[in-house]
This record gives sequence, structure tokens and C-alpha cells, in this order.
Amino acid sequence: MAAVHDALVAVFRIPEHDRNHLMFEHDSAHFQIPPERTTAFTLIEIVAYPGRTVEAKRNLYREIGDRLARMGVAPADVFVILSEPALENWSVRNGVSALDAPPGFKLTV
Repeated sequence: MAAVHDALVAVFRIPEHDRNHLMFEHDSAHFQIPPERTTAFTLIEIVAYPGRTVEAKRNLYREIGDRLARMGVAPADVFVILSEPALENWSVRNGVSALDAPPGFKLTV
């Protein structure tokens, strides 16, 4: 989790304290690993505010792969899915739409 968070801070420039993370570890009996992957297969799903450039997304994928490789996870075992729901589909506090209460950090990186 720290490798992914640190990559998000470095590339997407999210605030260091923005740690809304969930981690699910599945027993191999309950998770089918694609045949070309090893038991280190790591699926990362990121839900982010929209606004980052394609280049920033490419840099994020590379940064996550590099950081996980330093921890012993082969780049071929890293699978990243990035979803960007529109701001009207977010309410992160006080029952207010993110359209009316934008994040306190820059989204255009």
C-alpha cells in the first residue's frame, strides 16, 4: 500500500495525508491468477478525481511498477486499473457534491 500511495503522491501530487486505501488479500483458492502471472500477481484498482493527463497516468503506472519491483514484485505481475468518475459522482464530506466542494489540491498534472 505504501508503494502505491507514494507513487500517487509523487506523480498525481495528492496530499501526503490523503490515505483512503483499502487492501484485500485473497487466498489462492478464492482468486484466479491469470496463467501468465505468478503468485505475486497484484491487482491495483485506483478511483481518482478526473483531470490528470495521459502522460501523468503513464508515469503513475511506471512509478507503481518500479516501486513494487523494488519490493520483489515483477512488473509482469502488476495490473493497474484507473477509474475516474465525474466530480458529480463524488461526495467525500458533509453530504456535498465534489462539484460544490472541490478537492484542496491540483488535479491537472
